[in-house]
Amino acid sequence: MGEATDKLKAAGNKLAGNVKESIGKATDNASLEAEGKAQKVKGAVQDVKGSVKGALGDDI
Repeated sequence: MGEATDKLKAAGNKLAGNVKESIGKATDNASLEAEGKAQKVKGAVQDVKGSVKGALGDDI
């Protein structure tokens, strides 16, 4: 998986996480809100992974 793929997946997870978190807050669903926050963190980690791959190459 290359840098661009990781960054694209990161953006998707961040977006989906934001949506889940917002819906969880709006519906007073703590579980969905927490799931959204976790998905945003996953996206942030994927973003960092993509950046590292970009700096060091895809062979890491």
